[in-house]
Amino acid sequence: MRYPRRTRLRFGLAAIATAVSMNSAALALDYPTRPVRLIVPVAAGGGADITGRLIARWFSERLVQQFIV
Repeated sequence: MRYPRRTRLRFGLAAIATAVSMNSAALALDYPTRPVRLIVPVAAGGGADITGRLIARWFSERLVQQFIV
């Protein structure tokens, strides 16, 4: 199938626009910029709460991002 000249030009411009938009996505700010909230839906002091706090500490150390329980 042969494409008209304008169609080929549109395909080329779409490819260039996609490449440019992908490049600008790489220059975005680090995510997340605020502390991450880890919600544990049980009462404080229980086993699930302690596990959530341990997981939050582990994430904070590994991901170098503040996690709040």
